[in-house]
Amino acid sequence: MSEQTFFATAPAGVELLLAAELVELGAATAQAARGGILFRGPLELGYRACLWSRTASRVLLPLAEFPAADAEALYAGIHDLPWENHLAPDGTLSIEFNGSGPGIDHSHYGAQRVKDAIVDRFRARCGERPSIDSRQPDLRIHAHWRNGQVTVSLDLSGDSLHRRGYREATVTAPLKETLAAALLLKAGWPAIAAAGGPLIDPLCGSGTLIIEAAWMAGDHAPGLLRSHWGFSGWLGHVPALWNRLLAEADERCAVGQSRIPPLFASDHDSKAVRATLINTGRAGVADRVRVERREWATVKPPPGPPGLLIANPPYGERMGETDDVSALYIQLGERLKSHFGGWRAALFTGAPELGKRMGLRAHKTNVFYNGPLECRLLQFRVEPEFFVDRDAADRHARAAALNRAISDGADGFINRLRKNLRHLGRWAEREGVSCYRIYDADLPEYAVAIDRYEQWLHVQEYAPPSSIDPARAQQRLEQVIAVLPAVLELPPDQVVLKVRQRQKGASQYQKQAEQGRFHEVHEGPARLLVNFTDYLDTGLFLDHRLTRQLLREQATGRRFLNLFGYTGTATVHAALGGATSTTTVDLSATYLDWARRNLELNGIHGSQHQLIRADCRQWLTRTLDRYDLIFLDPPTFSNSRQLTESFDIQRDQVELLRQTLRLLAPGGVLIFSTNHRKFRLEVAALADIHLEDWSRRTLPPDFARDPKIHRCWRITQS
Repeated sequence: MSEQTFFATAPAGVELLLAAELVELGAATAQAARGGILFRGPLELGYRACLWSRTASRVLLPLAEFPAADAEALYAGIHDLPWENHLAPDGTLSIEFNGSGPGIDHSHYGAQRVKDAIVDRFRARCGERPSIDSRQPDLRIHAHWRNGQVTVSLDLSGDSLHRRGYREATVTAPLKETLAAALLLKAGWPAIAAAGGPLIDPLCGSGTLIIEAAWMAGDHAPGLLRSHWGFSGWLGHVPALWNRLLAEADERCAVGQSRIPPLFASDHDSKAVRATLINTGRAGVADRVRVERREWATVKPPPGPPGLLIANPPYGERMGETDDVSALYIQLGERLKSHFGGWRAALFTGAPELGKRMGLRAHKTNVFYNGPLECRLLQFRVEPEFFVDRDAADRHARAAALNRAISDGADGFINRLRKNLRHLGRWAEREGVSCYRIYDADLPEYAVAIDRYEQWLHVQEYAPPSSIDPARAQQRLEQVIAVLPAVLELPPDQVVLKVRQRQKGASQYQKQAEQGRFHEVHEGPARLLVNFTDYLDTGLFLDHRLTRQLLREQATGRRFLNLFGYTGTATVHAALGGATSTTTVDLSATYLDWARRNLELNGIHGSQHQLIRADCRQWLTRTLDRYDLIFLDPPTFSNSRQLTESFDIQRDQVELLRQTLRLLAPGGVLIFSTNHRKFRLEVAALADIHLEDWSRRTLPPDFARDPKIHRCWRITQS
């Protein structure tokens, strides 16, 4: 049988693995080219590549290559090819086109011109033309136009080869089967399996890694479940040859089943476990894989020889909301060192810097791409010589970062930060304060606010004025981020950066990200949830710490109302202070749910604690209830689409205060606060009520440098 040239495509990082596969399948040579591997051999080799390659995305059969100066030359070159030798006149085809040239500036139009050339030739020669079928055509054609040269190929694979046919159930962002196979090959699984070593995937998702491992060890051809191929309707197809290869693959699979070593898949997510069970059954390896629901930190090796533990850690989707992603790496490293001595481990991650948290030194690192994302396969030998003192490594990294920042001119910022920490640290320890501000643009050139939330740092960068060189501002921000872990002795992944600009209206309530990760912190007797990434603010206004304390102290035996209640932190303090009932009103369902979770976290339940979703100003005009203690902390400005009209605290203060005072029971107290820096209380319009300025009384020491951070009054009926 005559030899032909084939081209197997593969993503970056997989080419060498694919070349080795093709040589093993019988290719005399396998030459790397842009986007894949060129190889030569008879048609049987092309068939074998389709059936047996675990890493190729597609197998193409180049038909022709010709120059094309413009769109008309492209059409003419395609039209001249003998398409009737490849496709019946009443057949179906689809076109995939990439590249561009004069007259064609997007792929859709390029595919249209290729299609026109083919069907025009059929119509002229046969009197009829093939139709288009993008889903399962008889012939799938690839045309590539680059640097004036056109390459036309038949796609022998049809659908992408990662579609093995066993993925019936799925989870969020599953690995492609071809990528999973590449990771296993690079991690040395075939040799480990041949020696009888087991494989464990403690974060199995939909089971892709474990199924690919079973098929690899059991000599199961990755294409054996597929019923349709790109050559199925090709006139050059040789069914007898293909059927012989299928029979050979069936026989090898039957023999190989007995060679599959023990395989273990687990996940803490019951949906992932269910998906893996379904997919292993579809893949025919359910009896070879033990699947169970298990916390990954409790996984343990089976009796027998050491094997391979391989995992693709999630980026938050399968973790609990309050879990810290770096904790996964830390605990996985500890588990490996304590229970998996002599094993190999491989971690595929898009956050390789977190691999350093494992306390294990990777002996190999390989780059692969998961879609557009550059990732790393970290390979470990779980042996004492590769164990790392994580704390010592962290200290060394922090010291090096500090020295670099000093040499870059950040010594002034470092000295101010240390001075603040000495002063505020003593105060915080004495007062039992664990969440406080440690720096707020003390030096104009370092325009950031730094808040400590127990073991976390929340850094907000104020947008620099236009007079500041953006490159210099970026350099100083990088210095801040480098310095903080060293000075405060915290891991870098516990420093969260947020760019903060002055906000107006509803923008302060808009989402900044979608991570959904909450952390529990403490304020006096209260337990509160904060979120560092998803919103402009964290859910806990630190400058109101003393205000909340005063509310807690005055709430005993009183009915408490929290207007514009936000995340309910003031409500929690009032309830813990002994309020007989609490009512929290806010227009945001998101913040009310956050408030509900804060209440539940503190064991505050029951119908006496109401959460009401409403426009506070409209609700004030409707309710007939009375309250003994009211906290009113409205936004400075709001023009939310949910409101019938805009709100401006300076403009609307008198009306709002009058409406609120209407709900105040005899002897009751209203605490009114605003963060509007230019706010002026309309004293003359409120001459009939008693006002006490509590602004200084409620200003905590960590905000003493910024007395305009908020204004606060205690208001009672005269």
